[in-house]
Amino acid sequence: MIEFRNVDFSIDGRPILSNVSFVVQQRQTRVILGPSGSGKSTILRLLIGLWVPDAGNILVHGEDITQAGPDRLREIRKAMGIVFQHGALFDSMTVGENIGYTLLEDKHPEDEIEEVVAKYLTQVGLHPEIGDRMPEELSGGMQRRVAIARALAARNPGVLLYDEPTTGLDPQSAERITDLILHLRDTMGKTSIMVTHDIADAFKVGNRITVLNEGRSVFEGTPEDLNAAQDPFIAEFLEPFRKAVAAACQRMDEGGPSAGARFRPGTPRPQPGGTS
Repeated sequence: MIEFRNVDFSIDGRPILSNVSFVVQQRQTRVILGPSGSGKSTILRLLIGLWVPDAGNILVHGEDITQAGPDRLREIRKAMGIVFQHGALFDSMTVGENIGYTLLEDKHPEDEIEEVVAKYLTQVGLHPEIGDRMPEELSGGMQRRVAIARALAARNPGVLLYDEPTTGLDPQSAERITDLILHLRDTMGKTSIMVTHDIADAFKVGNRITVLNEGRSVFEGTPEDLNAAQDPFIAEFLEPFRKAVAAACQRMDEGGPSAGARFRPGTPRPQPGGTS
C-alpha cells in the first residue's frame, strides 16, 4: 500500500535519509523508531509531498508520488490523515470547528458538519458537548484525541500518519492514545505510520518496526525481532527501556500497585469536562 524504495534526502548537502526502504501493508501499523534527529519525521514530510527525495521512489497504492504533479499530489494526500506533533489545533477555533475544518473548507452543510463532529468525537472517546469548547480548555490528552478526530473527519482517510502522538503526555493519557491507535486499526481497518522515539509505544502498536540511526535504517522487522536483535546500537537504544521494564516487573513481584483500568476507545467519557 505504501512503499519507500531506496530513498535519499538531504538539506543543503547534509544527508537526512540514506537508502531508506520499507513497505506498509494495508491495515498494518508501521512504526518509525529512533532517537531525536534520526530523520523520523522526515519520512512523513516526504510521504505527504512537502519535500521531494533526492533519489529513490515513494509509492502510494502503486503510484510513485515523486513523479506526481501538484494536482495529482493533492488528490493522493486526501487519502491520508495527519496527526501532527502536539496536536497542532487552531487555538482561535472551537473544538468542533477544528474537527470540521476540512468540511467547512469544502462548503458542506452546517448540519452535516455537526453530525460528523459528534460522530468522530464519540469515536475517539470524547463527549460531543466538547465540540463547543476551545482547545485551551482541554487537557493535553484530550487535545491529542481531538487532533485524531480531525484527521478522521477529513474525508475519512484510509491512512493515518502520527507524528510523535504521545510526546508530552502523562502515562495515562499516552496509554489512551495508543489504545485509540490500535482501536482505529483493528475496528476501522486504518493503515498507519507512527513516528516515535518511545520504545514502549512502538512495541505496543507496531506490526512492523523500522529503526533509524543518523538517517539510515538499522533494523526492520517485528517487535519480537527487535527485542531479540543483537546489533550494538539496538542493544544500547533499548537498554533504558529494558531496565525500566525489569524494575516494574520487580515491583509487581514485590506486590507493587497495579497498572489500573484501561480506557476503551469509542465510549464517551462520563464527564466531558474531565482532565484526561
